[in-house]
Amino acid sequence: MAIEKMSIAKALNESLRKALETDPKVLIMGEDVGKLGGVFRITDGLQKDFGEERVIDTPLAESGIVGTAIGLALRGYRPVVEIQFDGFVFPAYDQIVTQLAKMHARALGKIKMPVVVRIPYAGGIGAVEHHSESPETLFAHVPGLKVVSPSNPSDAYWMLQQAILSDDPVIFFEPKRRYWDKGEVDVEAIPYELHKARVAREGSDITLAAYGPMVKVCLEAAAAAAEEGKSVEVVDLRSMSPVDFDGIQASVEKTRRLVVVHEAPVFLGVGSEVAARITERCFYHLEAPVLRVGGFHAPYPPARLEDEYLPGLDRVLDAVDRSLAY
Repeated sequence: MAIEKMSIAKALNESLRKALETDPKVLIMGEDVGKLGGVFRITDGLQKDFGEERVIDTPLAESGIVGTAIGLALRGYRPVVEIQFDGFVFPAYDQIVTQLAKMHARALGKIKMPVVVRIPYAGGIGAVEHHSESPETLFAHVPGLKVVSPSNPSDAYWMLQQAILSDDPVIFFEPKRRYWDKGEVDVEAIPYELHKARVAREGSDITLAAYGPMVKVCLEAAAAAAEEGKSVEVVDLRSMSPVDFDGIQASVEKTRRLVVVHEAPVFLGVGSEVAARITERCFYHLEAPVLRVGGFHAPYPPARLEDEYLPGLDRVLDAVDRSLAY
């Protein structure tokens, strides 16, 4: 086994490098992805090694970037598009929803759309609005799109390669405040299924389900709860569309309680769908209603207030206590 310790940012960089080496049809496009290596340096060194025709610095025009990627996909390429920040994706939302997501069905399955749209998302870096948002539900709601988010370096490395190999368009959300979190990556492993949830910590009293940046918070909450004798299972959803409801159900049938955690506002968030489906599937197993912890239904606040806005340890543990009190 070739196990290396690396950050999520480094894992993504190595994953892109591997994809470029493996398939000459893989291209990277985005604002400042070439000479600068991206705002977060995820594409650092790739243009130098693979050239300007494969790692392409684009104008500041997200709609044009995604539109061009769609055209390239029609010609047999596998473009990987970087959107610089979460809030900058909306000029391209029309292209993503009306063209990218629908082209395969519109062509009765004869056309493939192997486009990956990478989006650094969520808060915790002291930035302003348009740089700290969690718009994943807006994409998960759209038929024809796959939506995923890694929470650790190993998943970042493998999930990005799996997304690039997919013939369906994948919206790849990267938790920007976790870019520098380190972990072990086995670059010769057999990758875990892209859209399958993973149990990140075993437990028996209650299940916490999360994805992306909130998985670490839930693991910290589980460790804190263990000091009080509470056994908390943490399930990393990894994929927001499709959602592995079977995996969540298996955990909930064991623990009989569920709290869903995400940074996005609770109202109409991914947690709403998970709560509804698990209530339908596990009604006679549940000993408490499914609870949700998330951001407030308000625009992202100034940096000094983001610690109050973001779900943290206290809010997750409060939900655990409320569920166990039933």
